[in-house]
Amino acid sequence: MPVISINSLDDPRLAPYRNLKERDLARDGDRFIAEGENLVKRLIASRMMTESVLLADRRVAEIAPLVPEHIPVYSASADVVNQVLGFKFHAGVMAVGIRGPSPTIDDVMTGAAGERLTLLICPEIEKTDNLGAIIRIAAAFGVDAMILGERCCDPFFRQSVRVSMGAAFVLPIVRCDDLARDLRRLRGEFGVEMIGSVLAEDAERLEDVARPLRMGLLLGNEAQGLGADLEGLCDRRVTIPMKLGTDSLNVAVAAGVFLYHFTRG
Repeated sequence: MPVISINSLDDPRLAPYRNLKERDLARDGDRFIAEGENLVKRLIASRMMTESVLLADRRVAEIAPLVPEHIPVYSASADVVNQVLGFKFHAGVMAVGIRGPSPTIDDVMTGAAGERLTLLICPEIEKTDNLGAIIRIAAAFGVDAMILGERCCDPFFRQSVRVSMGAAFVLPIVRCDDLARDLRRLRGEFGVEMIGSVLAEDAERLEDVARPLRMGLLLGNEAQGLGADLEGLCDRRVTIPMKLGTDSLNVAVAAGVFLYHFTRG
């Protein structure tokens, strides 16, 4: 497909790229934005659909030949591309992706190979950069799937996708409409042992805890931690011991510490 030149910010083909509210973009066909050369390449190579690619004129010769022929490629001047985002955009490479339907608990459990299983469960992560970092960390440590609660932010918001470095394109991510129900199913039907990450003096120290064969690790909200209702569904409560008066770690950092401990074997 030839590269299509766009000369005006008002061109309707640029609508998904313009400064729209991300909730509107998601609602309008489950679209999301990937920014930067590496992210766009990873999107194109993934199982997700790439609806179109937008390139600054200076990047066309380099990037356009890498895009499969069935995907429309739009080119625009640096001025138009900068207006699309409302600030100077140096990379000059963007794409619109279609996320497709969220996998279900049954999909994840059917696709789980072997007895060993690692699930990372985020009931209520509020900040998109934290969620993006957690997704990247989960993929790096071989998590089989992530499970997000009803109040968790969207893993395909622009900042989350950017921070995840495209890991959200390949890691199965389940969006629950009733997390407590699904956790009970995982425990009762599939034998998944739930480990809650908590800040409590009576919790088990992480270094003393061996991983179960089938594990679900729950990470709490950035400010409030795990709610009492979800903590009550955990089989074990585990904490990272702190020193020098530090009361907690950033949730993404904590995810990395927990997952290194539980997956290093």
